Amino acid sequence: MNTRLGVSRPVVHLTPAELSASPERFLNRELSWLDFDARVLALASNPDVPLLERTKFVAIFAQNLDEFFQVRVAALKGQVAAGVPSSAADGLSPTRQLTAVGQRVESLVKEQERILLEDLLPLMAEQGITVCRWHELTTDEQSQLSQFFDRQLFPVLTPLAVDPAHPFPYISNLALSLGVLVRDPSSGEQRFARVKVPTFLKRFHQVSENRFVPIEDVMSANIADLFLGMDIVHVSAFRVTRNADLTLEDEDADDLLAAVEMELRRRRFGRAVRLEVERGIDAEVLEMLLEELELEFGDVSFHDAPLALSSLWEIHAIDEPGLKDKHWSSVTAGRLAAADGNDQSMFSVLRDRDLLVHHPYESFSSSTEEFLEQAAEDPRVQGIKITLYRTSGDSPIARSLIKAAEKGKQVVALIELTARFDEAVNVTWAKELERAGVHVVYGVVGLKTHCKCVLVVRQEDSGLRRYVHVGTGNYNSKTARTYEDIGLFSCNEEIGNDVSHLFNSLTGFSRDRDYSRLIVAPRYLRSKIMSLIENEIQYGSDGHIVMKMNGLADSEIIELLYKASEAGVRIDLIVRGICCMRPAGGHEETVRIRSVLGRYLEHSRMYRFAHGGRQGAPSYYIGSADMMPRNLDKRVEVLIPVEHPKHQAWIDEVFETLLSDEIVAFEMNREGDWRRVGPSEFIPENDAQYRIHRRDSENQSKLGVPRPSSPDATVVGRD
Repeated sequence: MNTRLGVSRPVVHLTPAELSASPERFLNRELSWLDFDARVLALASNPDVPLLERTKFVAIFAQNLDEFFQVRVAALKGQVAAGVPSSAADGLSPTRQLTAVGQRVESLVKEQERILLEDLLPLMAEQGITVCRWHELTTDEQSQLSQFFDRQLFPVLTPLAVDPAHPFPYISNLALSLGVLVRDPSSGEQRFARVKVPTFLKRFHQVSENRFVPIEDVMSANIADLFLGMDIVHVSAFRVTRNADLTLEDEDADDLLAAVEMELRRRRFGRAVRLEVERGIDAEVLEMLLEELELEFGDVSFHDAPLALSSLWEIHAIDEPGLKDKHWSSVTAGRLAAADGNDQSMFSVLRDRDLLVHHPYESFSSSTEEFLEQAAEDPRVQGIKITLYRTSGDSPIARSLIKAAEKGKQVVALIELTARFDEAVNVTWAKELERAGVHVVYGVVGLKTHCKCVLVVRQEDSGLRRYVHVGTGNYNSKTARTYEDIGLFSCNEEIGNDVSHLFNSLTGFSRDRDYSRLIVAPRYLRSKIMSLIENEIQYGSDGHIVMKMNGLADSEIIELLYKASEAGVRIDLIVRGICCMRPAGGHEETVRIRSVLGRYLEHSRMYRFAHGGRQGAPSYYIGSADMMPRNLDKRVEVLIPVEHPKHQAWIDEVFETLLSDEIVAFEMNREGDWRRVGPSEFIPENDAQYRIHRRDSENQSKLGVPRPSSPDATVVGRD
């Protein structure tokens, strides 16, 4: 199997010397992100994927694209407006990037709608699941829905007219609206009105069992009831996307919490960056929308399918297990299961040796959440410190912190208030934790605190002992069920000392220091990674670098990887999302770039350098950092070494699984295009995540305690 994704790029036939001097050695960051979303869409088109999971991938594609426009396209438009002359590493100016992005998005959206309209909806209909438009409903169904409109919708709808006495209404970000053109029969005068589609109802209204209709269709068909005495000339749906990136005007604000809250209020008034409309929208209505929103025709996306397809999550939620992935239950890590059976605490387990856990294959609740719950309850625990980047709305971890504070323990929570799209949740938790007596701090001015660290200080017979957790994923109970992540628990004295100093630098005025075991950004991470790559170069063809990450876009790191490739070092890159490096210019033999997607979001960051350890032994690291400029230079990140031979062997097994020719994956060719590779059939045995799940389940079958996991909430998301 060798299936190509995306649009064609120029074939790159360059020597290593030519490539090193050409911007073509870098792929564009924004187009690479769209390539990632194309890989998501490829899963939606795969007939071997269960039907409702394919529908889910269409929804994920749509929600990813929404975020892309809110942040990345908004940033490019801002650069153009400001006259920023600088080009990206690939040589494209902001204007040229916007043009290329527009073309790419248009082709992807067409493919998304083709998959939905021509493949998925007919297949769902065969299974008794129908998503109908109004004209496809029976007369009785239309009558039933008109009654529903009268009872449930009419009382809450507010038509907003536009005329000399009524200015154009504000259209909030991602709100679905109806644009209505009405005519006064007495004067013949035409006027425009906007009606917002309410968000308190489900987007797809259930007509009968497994039969649905878009709620805007119900509104459109009955819209005349809102404009009595007027003739309805035209009705069509539209949707506006706005700049939603939160930027504090004053990072030195005396009250960061208040500053973030103010910025959140301002966000809803961000500049419009995209207008989505139904194909066939009235030309006069479209012209007025563009003028009022200060957009150009090139900012318009025309749709044949219903707008806002991220709402297809509602269809995926239908109780049809035969049309979804088979349920997998998490297991309790074997040593924890054995300890629980012997009534031992996690602290006794960690005193024996470090513990490495792999979520969601191994339970987050019986490891990380349990660790903090035991710390809160244990009378010997004197203090808890934690970094919180993203957490869930109902967080067991936050509840444990509150319990610990109420029991008189010293509890510190460093909450990153500016975690994109989670700012409001983090503000809420910051207030609640402070009310409970938790000492809440907001990190370092000018840097996002992205590391995932817990420090527990416990009084023991031998004196104070520090227990540490460092992970690749957030302390978020919801995403931990569907994001693939790794966490390392340790009571190593040197690591504990390092984490103590890290928290002192984050919460006080302690200067960042040299760390004995941790690699901490922004001061040390870039230089350490570059040093490890340089060291591997010394070994030539015996060298080997394996990196698993969410994104690779840093030009310095990429340049050095090219240098390593030229020296013969084998380089295996497993990159979920953005990848700005390509295996071209003579590097094809030594560089392999893969992307693995599945039911779980591949979120862990793992790094292996074949000769990076003591006496030329391999070195292994896990942590929060991708190889992106923001991670290396603008965030507080932590990588921690993994040193126990069993843990290193386990990481090697994961790498071997993800890189195996016997699994279905995506691989980048020399042109920078992604192609599906591996066995021709997409069956469980050919899926990397299935193999890891099966192996972990078999390994833990004697000691593991099955823990039911929630239905998948997402597979592709933000860190």
